[in-house]
Amino acid sequence: MTSGNRVEDLEARVKQLEASVTGLTDELVECKERLRALEDAVDPEMDIIEGKPTREDADDESDTSKSTQENEEESTDSDTDEIIVA
Repeated sequence: MTSGNRVEDLEARVKQLEASVTGLTDELVECKERLRALEDAVDPEMDIIEGKPTREDADDESDTSKSTQENEEESTDSDTDEIIVA
């Protein structure tokens, strides 16, 4: 097998993989759209279980927890100015 032929094979394989990724991405987007449509079609009263966050609440909480965690890390770093010598 010559190196030129191997390069052509690899380029063809890359094109196949790119086409697969594009196709899968399109399918994922379509599935998400169908899922949202189904969720919206369901009675909102049935969707909410007491004590469980809704989709929007979960998104908001994940953003807030990231900020809280970052703030805790910053305060921990500034609170410990000890020098440890081994």
